[in-house]
Amino acid sequence: MIHPTAIIAEGARVHPDARIGPYCVVGEHVSIGAGTELMSHVVVGGRTSIGERNRIFPFAAVGGEPQDLKYHGEPSEVIIGDGNTIRENVTINTGTEGGGMVTRIGNGNLLMAYVHVAHDCQIGNETVLANCATLAGHIEIADGVIVGGLSAIHQFVRIGRYVMIGGMCGINKDVPPFCLVSGGYRAELTGLNMVGLKRRGFSMDEVRTLKQVYRVLLQGGGESLASRLDEARAMAGDDPHAREMIEFVAAARRGLVLHKRDAG
Repeated sequence: MIHPTAIIAEGARVHPDARIGPYCVVGEHVSIGAGTELMSHVVVGGRTSIGERNRIFPFAAVGGEPQDLKYHGEPSEVIIGDGNTIRENVTINTGTEGGGMVTRIGNGNLLMAYVHVAHDCQIGNETVLANCATLAGHIEIADGVIVGGLSAIHQFVRIGRYVMIGGMCGINKDVPPFCLVSGGYRAELTGLNMVGLKRRGFSMDEVRTLKQVYRVLLQGGGESLASRLDEARAMAGDDPHAREMIEFVAAARRGLVLHKRDAG
């Protein structure tokens, strides 16, 4: 299951059911789980743990040192779960002491060609990062997020659950869950991710409540955030999705991407 041209360092732990293709390089502190395939010319270094049934395509580089001048060789990690697809030329860097020491990717994610995941990013499950999506350090991406091609996300930004970000967007503030984002470099919210919510089985009542909360928190103006949060909490009642949006907004530290203003 290991091609004769592959280089596997002494100390690396490669499951017998893993496949290591031609000209791959696996470092001494790497662990690779059952059913995972490194197709060819893949480099996995650093302290990297890769779970089961992942597919990593040619010329991906996983576990490289962070591109951070504050990094001084501390033993930080990359931890990747199960069932992920990592396409050609993806780069995933280890964490830093200032960011918790771990870059983490969950399960069932698709990272398309040339995606960059910088140090200390935390990516959930079932996300899609399209071609050339670029994540700076310390970014949190929740489950089910889609990031369009050529989009760039600023460091320390949080992206809420089931968000969809259009292509070529620049994101420099937090994006609340369940929302759509478009508009290029000056990206703005354009409403709820209705198609995504339908696919995830949200009921009409749940969507209706989310719309009400969205209007109060992200589309309205004038009143203070504290008063809008109080109004939104009264609307939400016990609805868990609406409460999730409200608490995400309340916890924002970088500011929020807000609803697109009407022309004029």
